[in-house]
Amino acid sequence: MKIKDYISGDLFLWALVVMLAIFSFLPVYSASSNLAYLNGGEGNTLKYIVKHFAHLVLGLGIAYAVHKIPYNYFKGLSFIMLPIVVVLLIFTAFQGTQMGGANASRWIQIPVVGVGFQTSTLAAVVLMVWVARYLNSMKDKVIEFKKSLLPLWLPVGLVLMLILPSNFSTTAIIFLMVLLICFIGGYPWKYLLGIVGAGLLALAFFILLAKAMPGVFPNRVDTWASRIESFAGDGDSDSVYQVDKAKTAIATGYISGVGPGKSQQKHFLPQSSSDFIYAIIIEEFGLIGGGIVLLVYMLVLFRVVVIANKADTIFGTLLVIGVGFPIVLQALINMAVAVNLFPVTGQTLPLISSGGTSIWMTCLAIGIILSVSAKRQAIKAQETPEEELNPLDVLSEAL
Repeated sequence: MKIKDYISGDLFLWALVVMLAIFSFLPVYSASSNLAYLNGGEGNTLKYIVKHFAHLVLGLGIAYAVHKIPYNYFKGLSFIMLPIVVVLLIFTAFQGTQMGGANASRWIQIPVVGVGFQTSTLAAVVLMVWVARYLNSMKDKVIEFKKSLLPLWLPVGLVLMLILPSNFSTTAIIFLMVLLICFIGGYPWKYLLGIVGAGLLALAFFILLAKAMPGVFPNRVDTWASRIESFAGDGDSDSVYQVDKAKTAIATGYISGVGPGKSQQKHFLPQSSSDFIYAIIIEEFGLIGGGIVLLVYMLVLFRVVVIANKADTIFGTLLVIGVGFPIVLQALINMAVAVNLFPVTGQTLPLISSGGTSIWMTCLAIGIILSVSAKRQAIKAQETPEEELNPLDVLSEAL
């Protein structure tokens, strides 16, 4: 039996995902030594690498299970999941968790197992499916702004409103992706300009309200301002410290790096195994290693575009773009932060950074993309019997 007998979908994308997952053990094992010392483990990183392994196994299991589901089923599942996601976001938002006076209500504890789960990442995937489903239902109709308010923009606005106080960067990424798939899905651009304007006004109102009445509800407005000031070189917050250590790590790595596990800045960089893991990668593997990681994410983007272009329905195309582009965008933001091209955001490096929720939801999105790809392959197989397939045709289809 061959591997392709057990899995379906784009084998190139499968290979890229597995490649990132396997590579992740090197920087995570190295960078987690800082956490081991801080938590009294005397530098023993074994439990952290075992935890990361468990997260990856579960994540790949999610991708495998989801890619076996016909992607049309996700239309109905979005009806079930969206209300659940909204309830989870409300519960998360009103926990009142604070860190340094700022809103830190991003996670909920899963009962019994006691594992933290970041609800906004699940909400992002579910919302993309919801928007793709709506646009698909309107493909042969004239879209009217008023009629789209309730089925489209109300759910979008509600989800964004619940995520914004604790996580601006995730809110911005979701909003951008919604606008992108709406544009591709044929939503009139003049209405989208109005939505952008309304979104900016809503953000400005939220910031003014938070500044005028800081005790009304926990928020991270001051944290956002501090990070922007730090990026501009005017601040003295923790963000400056983290960025400076990341710069030192990158400068130390130079072209070929200091070698796996030999990073020194991992002992000083607070988020060395998550938010700033790319800096550790460059320190240990050099600009060559960092460039290869960037190339792999670009190949993921290439495969996402190819799969979206070959999808057999508008829904499939929008679905792949909606859940696939955020993976690469998040990776680019993480890398841009590490090299000081972007303010600190708290976005992890997909499939490489430690952290369960990020890995699981990335794999969920990958599974959805592979499901769309698998349907295309099934249609292709029906049109052309296997014995008649030309090897050059197979290669062309893969590329």
